[in-house]
Amino acid sequence: MGPAPAAPDRAALETLRLRRAELRGSMGALERALAEPVPIGHGRWAGRVNVALVELSADLREHIAVTEGESGLHRDLLATSPRLSGAVTRLDREHVQIRGLVDDLLARTSAPPYEVDRIRRLGTALLGVLVGHRQRGSDLIYEAYAFDLGGET
Repeated sequence: MGPAPAAPDRAALETLRLRRAELRGSMGALERALAEPVPIGHGRWAGRVNVALVELSADLREHIAVTEGESGLHRDLLATSPRLSGAVTRLDREHVQIRGLVDDLLARTSAPPYEVDRIRRLGTALLGVLVGHRQRGSDLIYEAYAFDLGGET
């Protein structure tokens, strides 16, 4: 049997759960924007995708602050569960990768020419990376605290 889970800070976990729900909501908004038909003039479509990306970018910044910040969850995990350092490091590296993908898409949707197929491909890839990241984050929380973050309604 493994070591007993560390005692979680319930308020911090609730904040994380809420941030995850916001991030999931902005992922859904991006998915819907990417899936919209492209009318004549790609600018309106790109503008809607850009708005969804701006929301996602803000939610991502908040997520990173909650996990990597001065009093963030990852710092706490490294102090209480050093055995999880590999998973924490991976998630932190993924934050850099995801931030880069978002920034690239923001640039591509900010000014013409709007390469619709490329933006859709990159946006869909970004969503896939985010889904995997969120799953690994949930696994980490569960392994550390035996706490299920749930589906975030």
